[in-house]
Amino acid sequence: MTKRNLALIYGGDSAEVGISILSGRNVSRYIDRSKYNVYHVLLKGASWQVVEASGDGTESNPEAGLTGLAQVDKNDFSFTYRGKKIKFDLAMIMIHGTPGENGVLQGYFEMMGVPFTTSSSAVSASAFDKQICKALLRDFGFKLAPDVTLRKGKGFSVTCIVNKLGLPLFVKPCSGGSSFGVSKVMKEEELEEAIMLAFRHSDTVLVETYISGREITQGAYMDGEKIVALPVTEIIPHNSFFDYEAKYNGLSDEICPADIDPIKVEEISATTRSIYDCLGCKGIVRVDYFLCDDGSVVFLELNTVPGMTPMSLVPQQIRTAGLDMMQVITGIADNT
Repeated sequence: MTKRNLALIYGGDSAEVGISILSGRNVSRYIDRSKYNVYHVLLKGASWQVVEASGDGTESNPEAGLTGLAQVDKNDFSFTYRGKKIKFDLAMIMIHGTPGENGVLQGYFEMMGVPFTTSSSAVSASAFDKQICKALLRDFGFKLAPDVTLRKGKGFSVTCIVNKLGLPLFVKPCSGGSSFGVSKVMKEEELEEAIMLAFRHSDTVLVETYISGREITQGAYMDGEKIVALPVTEIIPHNSFFDYEAKYNGLSDEICPADIDPIKVEEISATTRSIYDCLGCKGIVRVDYFLCDDGSVVFLELNTVPGMTPMSLVPQQIRTAGLDMMQVITGIADNT
């Protein structure tokens, strides 16, 4: 069997670059080398560099042990090393944020006819923009928190927002992840500062009514023709919400599987599979919800390139399900 040349792409141009690199380096362990020649590609702006990865990176230095070998030729998605030209057969995208989660990189691969492991450019772009994603899911009938959308350069009234949505509120950039620029607002006088913070990360800001309930999340992926919903995780942040510190610095309790009635778990799983199917997702995704006291499941957001570091939520869920990480990751490449 001829092995395929797989480009494992990480890095990117957002504040999530470090998490992306650590995710990619972790995923590399679970790609079957009997099927694939795996090449690490560190993407930063116009630089797409094939690198040799030695050892593990750290949160403080995710690029530790990365040595540049050659630049990628974007004209045909190949590189030349020691006089030999190697053309990639497929791309495994592990970039959080731009350009790997917002559809930009997917558009390049679609144009080049190169298969890739994530959702299409249209689905990725729609899911990355929280306001557009909510608008699509609202049309499908999913339960969502009431919200107001603000655009940079357009005026807004703090009082009008509070009168419409009440308090507390969540303020978040429409584009972005890892909770960068996200604030929980308890008082009206805190709202303008929270909006300005969110505008530093995106030209569009979403202000949402605070939903009281248990924060839960669930990964899903396509196994052949079947959408697999992973075990549900409940997140209990030590801070007021699941921010960056809670996600990546251990300031949360992550209970997997969540202590939820099995009938409710199946309802959540059915919702996750339905969102995956309705939006036309591909590869591994993660859907975040609030489970309210009345039993309703409120959609929070969809991550089309979720974190895949050893401590990230989806790898935890894969382990809890008793699945083989290599079979899951390699299977996604096989189905690409």
